[in-house]
Amino acid sequence: MQTATAAPHPPESPDIHRIQLENREIILLGTAHVSRESVQLVRQVIAVELPDGVCVELDQKRYDSLANRKSWELLDLREILRRRQLATLLINLLLASYQKRLGDKLGVRPGSELIAAAETAEKLAIPVALCDRDVRVTMRRAWRATPWHRKVMLLGALLAGMFDRSEISEESLRELRDSDLLSELLDQLGRDLPELKVVLIDERDTFLAEKIKQTPGDKLVAVVGAGHVAGIKKALGQEQRHRLPEISTIPPVSPAWKILAWVVPVLILGSLGYIAISKGMTVAGQNLLYWILANGIPASLGAALALAHPLTIVGAFVAAPMTSLTPVIGAGYVTAFLQAMLRPPLVTEFERVLEDMNTLGGWWRNRLLRIFLAFILPSLGSMIGTWIGGYEIISNIF
Repeated sequence: MQTATAAPHPPESPDIHRIQLENREIILLGTAHVSRESVQLVRQVIAVELPDGVCVELDQKRYDSLANRKSWELLDLREILRRRQLATLLINLLLASYQKRLGDKLGVRPGSELIAAAETAEKLAIPVALCDRDVRVTMRRAWRATPWHRKVMLLGALLAGMFDRSEISEESLRELRDSDLLSELLDQLGRDLPELKVVLIDERDTFLAEKIKQTPGDKLVAVVGAGHVAGIKKALGQEQRHRLPEISTIPPVSPAWKILAWVVPVLILGSLGYIAISKGMTVAGQNLLYWILANGIPASLGAALALAHPLTIVGAFVAAPMTSLTPVIGAGYVTAFLQAMLRPPLVTEFERVLEDMNTLGGWWRNRLLRIFLAFILPSLGSMIGTWIGGYEIISNIF
């Protein structure tokens, strides 16, 4: 005589939030992106609940990056440089490096619970919906929305976090998810970097909630970072589909900034023209030479500090005086392009870039990271040279 097998009981956890939305049930799982417990919980919930669909906090690009260990093959440096997205890529790598270091300490890859959700659903023939906003849109909206002085704060915090060696445990992650500490951290982010919180948290809460609601099925499991749970629960009860086009696009640069970007070139060229008319071509030529040296020397020194290719160093000297007179392209992009062409990164350097970012020497040892240095340091040199050269030329008018 056979005995009936009892159906498995749904797991109980404070990370599981059951939401009734009209005739639908949405099971919201709040996870930590570097937690073994989250991976196990996600697999268990999906296997027991057998939902009609599984939503994950990923866009296609992040999914490909996590699912494909050789995602470096998809990285087209030339295209990134052409679109002037090197700064965005650098911030992405800084964030990924910090998460990876946490994952290495805990023995789990960042985002493993999201991939586990997709893999478990696919094994059970359950449709998977990638519900997050395109990461490139998120990063560029965040960069555009953040004032320059807060960008400095952000980059400083990212760099400090990159070299942070403090320990973190599964117990610490559990306490973070189960207490009000996470809410306090988000509130602090809202006070210190309000524009950033709006883009990284609030807008994505709205986007994720609307995409979850658009996913077919009477029962859904949605796997999201714990920091999004409160916002998504609130947004699920609101109708905000009309906001999706607005928060899915990169806002254009303000016309005021476009005008301001041309002020320095017009001022310098106008001053040189005035000097030529009022004091003669010889004096104007001396001022022009000063401008070339004031821009070229700091930019080329920056390239030299980056241990760039000799032709990149020469390129920095040549490009800086000209790029400083146009907002279309900066000296750093010229030097980064030259460095990428003259010393392209090796396959192994793409693979270990996240590890090399955690050591100071790694930035000079890894050719991909050296491209970033060949972008940052000449840019700083050119910026310094622009102010020095500009001050000298304008002061000579009087």
